Amino acid sequence: MASFQLRKLVNFSVFVFLTAAMVVGEEPAHLCKRTDHGPVVPTTPLVIFLETIQETAYKTFGPLKFDPKFYVDLSLKFDLPIVKQAFTDLPRTVNGSVSVSDFNDFLTKFMNGAEADLDYVKPIDFVDKPEGFLPKVVHQGVRNWALEVHSLWKNLSRKVSDQVLEHPELHTLLPLKHPVIIPGSRFHEVYYWDSYWVIRGLIASKMYETAKGIIFNLIDLIDTYGYVLNGARAYYTNRSQPPLLSSMVIEVYKQTNDMDLVKKALPALIKEHKFWNSGVHNVTIKDAQGSTHNLSRYYAMWNRPRPESFTIDTETAINILNDCEKEKLYREIASTAETGWDFSTRWMKNTSDLTTLSTTMILPVDLNTFILKMELDISFLAKVVGESSHVLHFNEASKARKKAMDAIFWNEEKGQWFDYWLDPDSNHKDVYTWDAKFQNQDLFASNFIPLWVRFQDENLVKKVKQSLESSGLVHAAGIATSLTNSTQQWDFPNGWAPVQHMIVEGLVRSGSEEARLLAKDIAIRWIRTNYVTYKKLKVMHEKYDVSKCGEFGGGGEYVPQTGFGWSNGVVLAFLEEFGWPEDLDPHCQ
Repeated sequence: MASFQLRKLVNFSVFVFLTAAMVVGEEPAHLCKRTDHGPVVPTTPLVIFLETIQETAYKTFGPLKFDPKFYVDLSLKFDLPIVKQAFTDLPRTVNGSVSVSDFNDFLTKFMNGAEADLDYVKPIDFVDKPEGFLPKVVHQGVRNWALEVHSLWKNLSRKVSDQVLEHPELHTLLPLKHPVIIPGSRFHEVYYWDSYWVIRGLIASKMYETAKGIIFNLIDLIDTYGYVLNGARAYYTNRSQPPLLSSMVIEVYKQTNDMDLVKKALPALIKEHKFWNSGVHNVTIKDAQGSTHNLSRYYAMWNRPRPESFTIDTETAINILNDCEKEKLYREIASTAETGWDFSTRWMKNTSDLTTLSTTMILPVDLNTFILKMELDISFLAKVVGESSHVLHFNEASKARKKAMDAIFWNEEKGQWFDYWLDPDSNHKDVYTWDAKFQNQDLFASNFIPLWVRFQDENLVKKVKQSLESSGLVHAAGIATSLTNSTQQWDFPNGWAPVQHMIVEGLVRSGSEEARLLAKDIAIRWIRTNYVTYKKLKVMHEKYDVSKCGEFGGGGEYVPQTGFGWSNGVVLAFLEEFGWPEDLDPHCQ
């Protein structure tokens, strides 16, 4: 009865407000029809305050070389109420800006930079020249370079400082127990899917204990939040990233036979699998034959500007006057960040308009590939520790997902797997119905990612290999992310280490000699562009321009980054697999 009376009161209030709006001829924005649905994970008072700091900094310093992430990575020297009061007391201009000198004085007195949250720590298993390191690399110049890349693990190794562990409420960095490998540059925290390729590099460097520590940190995040966060920051609790923890566990177990690792990881992996296969992440769809399948999608638990890019997202949505539509756009932006491909025309209805992001309405090929691999991995790991019920359950789950991917994504004529766009006009959103016209047949490198897991079928591998060769994606320095030059960083001409690695490794694992030759050719192109760029600039880059050898990539919402965790890892993994003969020139051809 009380709730009914409350609804009546709300309805009356709405009537009065609408009547008033009609008088002035305007519809109040906050009474718009909600188009955003789904959970929202609450943020912290510290994050909300740092968003305000970020906005004020933007007004004070202007857009030139402005990095919004810098400000939400700051930590407090005093308790939040004290710092907030000091900030409130700063003199302001009419537009809300603070003088540069006053703002800098405030930052110096009350805030610490992100680097203060981390202490350098030498990895316990690092040696300058590991025994058995890259035995197939005989070219001395390439070998010397590989040892330099190997040495970068020392530069990127950190541990969370004692002050974060003792006073986590003053920091957005999360208090991880084990040492970490950060990506580099502006990224002062662990990232989820980056960690897989970092671990592949650590394995090449024989640094198994460091690799285990990364895994244990990610397991702790699952134990705390129910899923691995996008990154180890308080503002990343509203989304995850491509789920590759099971792959990390498998790779380390293959090298160490560590049963304790498997026993600790298995419950966390089962919990993560549930996260990706329930609630808003789960979609039911009926195929052309009438069979029903379940597949997964990205869906961030957030509908406001991302804290790390608050000023950017606010600007992106500036021309959207309807508050409810803004919430929906912010959900799509955060969900696209969850994909790891932030940003790309892959997720946009209009390839020139970021406000047309529709990620939550897309069933992604690569996400479901990762979850298929997770199911196979859990089944394998469960068998290792004798959990027979889990072996059976996840084996059946993998068969069901493989069948679903064949029915919904696979295109026999094109020899590719295509993302599937859900029909926004469907009247049955509890169960969608497949229609060929909703397969996105634009060319993206993600169309070939299932090869990483689906390498056993000889005829399928042959068809996919031919499709890749004729796709136009393979360029002078590797595989392009797309064929569209949109200025977004996950589009042409950029190539990214994870994409190269998954496609190359899938080709290699197939056992086909022709597929291996293509894989080796792509790996050589990628190694060369990394080598030449490093020789010119003495740094490894986050991404590369694959249209020409020896150039790093660009585009997106921040300047090109160096360091760089996953680029280092993929180069070392490729050199371990293919080596480098003395008579092969590592320079651009």
